[in-house]
Amino acid sequence: QVQLVESGGGLVQAGGSLRLSCVGSGFSFSDFGMSWYRRRPGKEREMVAIISNTGDNTRYRDSVKGRFTISRDNSRTRMELQMERLEPEDTAVYYCNAWRIGYHLDYWGEGIQVTVSS
Repeated sequence: QVQLVESGGGLVQAGGSLRLSCVGSGFSFSDFGMSWYRRRPGKEREMVAIISNTGDNTRYRDSVKGRFTISRDNSRTRMELQMERLEPEDTAVYYCNAWRIGYHLDYWGEGIQVTVSS
């Protein structure tokens, strides 16, 4: 059974930091690219950061560049998102996503709330 379990969300003041974690199980973690998405209130879900299966390549949405860092540890089947200098606009439900191109495989976590107060 595939599982992606997020943790680390919560309430933080603007300018603060949070670290989100996602632990995967039930699939070959090191074969999958991983992503963080978010859904802000009243908005469509949007990509926040992507990391390749080896961790060698990353990509970020413009609004989080320089503030967020995505990383992964395949030996622990774990992905993280370090979020610094958080802004109220970062308030959202954050989702962990695992994908494998060519195999039409796409898994999602249940999401975790991040709230940034001004």
